[in-house]
Amino acid sequence: MNWLRAALVLLVGGTGATAGDWPQWLGPKRDGGSSESVEPWKGEPKVLWKAKVGVGFSTPVVVDGKVFVHARVNGKDREELIALDAKTGKPVWRAPYDRGPYNSVLNTGPQATPTVAGGRVYTYGITGFLTCFQADTGKQLWQVDCFKKLKANLPQFGVCCSPLVVGNKVIVAVGGKGNSVVAFETETGEVAWQALDEPAGTSSPVLVVAGGKPGRLPEVAFMTTLRVVGLNPLDGSVNWEYALPFQPGGTQPTPLVAGDRLFTSTMTNGTTALRVTAGEKVAAEKLWQAKDLHGYFSSGVATKDRLFLVTNVLKPVPRADLACVDAATGKELWKKEGLGYFHFGTIRTANGKLLVLSDAGDLKLIDATADEFKELCSAKVCDGTLVAPALSGGRLYARDAEFVVCVDLAP
Repeated sequence: MNWLRAALVLLVGGTGATAGDWPQWLGPKRDGGSSESVEPWKGEPKVLWKAKVGVGFSTPVVVDGKVFVHARVNGKDREELIALDAKTGKPVWRAPYDRGPYNSVLNTGPQATPTVAGGRVYTYGITGFLTCFQADTGKQLWQVDCFKKLKANLPQFGVCCSPLVVGNKVIVAVGGKGNSVVAFETETGEVAWQALDEPAGTSSPVLVVAGGKPGRLPEVAFMTTLRVVGLNPLDGSVNWEYALPFQPGGTQPTPLVAGDRLFTSTMTNGTTALRVTAGEKVAAEKLWQAKDLHGYFSSGVATKDRLFLVTNVLKPVPRADLACVDAATGKELWKKEGLGYFHFGTIRTANGKLLVLSDAGDLKLIDATADEFKELCSAKVCDGTLVAPALSGGRLYARDAEFVVCVDLAP
């Protein structure tokens, strides 16, 4: 078992991606952070290309010169994974497949973001088709209709959970008795383990290392409608849990991780900061709670000492605000109201900046080190969007209702 743990530690989070790639939901470390620097632009940043795609709320991911986009085939009960050339936006290949019917006034395309790992792309469609593709050719290697196979009920909001690849397992939310979280073998698509009984929510799993100790097996932190739990990625056993108020709608952002700290948000519970400790027994202890910092579905970012949270007001008029919070105490340092209506996506750069893409398609560069909200520059880069952007190789990839847009942010 020790050799397996050591091998898994080396493989956890390993995508086969190179520096600067954006291989999964919320970037290389699934925390909204980038190793790239972005400087203020003058005038309007150049749009390098636009590629028309079907509908979906899935973020584009970028690996090895390709942009992977998961979309619905317009007018059909089909989805497809599209590989675009990152330099030109031209299609490299398309891989369509049939899916079950799904109707919604908001969105009928994929909502979960693909994950690229080990030369493969894993997608999770809105009706629950988990599919593995060869990244260079688009060849479908396997596919599982998760809800049919596991006899579970599809959530009313469809599938939102972006796959997490840990070693030789791909982990997703399904929901239902014994199927709240399910791990599948990356080689075959066979079920490796199943855990928990709660309905699925809208968040995606992240990795956290108890005690922040190097070399320790990371745990899969997962939010359900009842709690946040830490699961052993080898077998799905529960190492720790922290109860949250019941979320009947199941809407919650993906938790933020900073070292051994985990930050969760819901509309009824506000934001709760936990520390995952590694004593004789792994446990999660509450550091602080800020009930007025409500998160709906947009994930913020964390630095060593600050949180940048997307908070929401739903009544009387919806509004999305950016709150800068002291990570140690939960004290609000400043707030900028109305950066979005329902949503905006954030990316933390390596040089102390924040990229913020609003649901109106406005891109702002913000100083993340300032003592107050400080906008450095802004530009309109796409039409209205509820999709978080990606940053790779000095280029921002945004997606609206019709197009993927590539914007040059290189100095």
